[in-house]
Amino acid sequence: MRTVGLFEAKTHLANLVDQVKEEGTIVLTRRGKPVAELRPVESKGPRKFGAARDLINDVAPDFNAPLDDFKDYQ
Repeated sequence: MRTVGLFEAKTHLANLVDQVKEEGTIVLTRRGKPVAELRPVESKGPRKFGAARDLINDVAPDFNAPLDDFKDYQ
């Protein structure tokens, strides 16, 4: 794993991002001590319609009913 100082990372960020795509994680250091990692994003592919369907278990029967607080405005 390659390490890069923060000053160099700040001045060459675009190049480091390209290198991360090809080589993997780069550790950013401040005064020689690791403080952060620059790593590629794991692509999960496109989201599928209905993927969160099982996350909502119950919807209240009066979900679409008007709210009492707004009766004066109806």
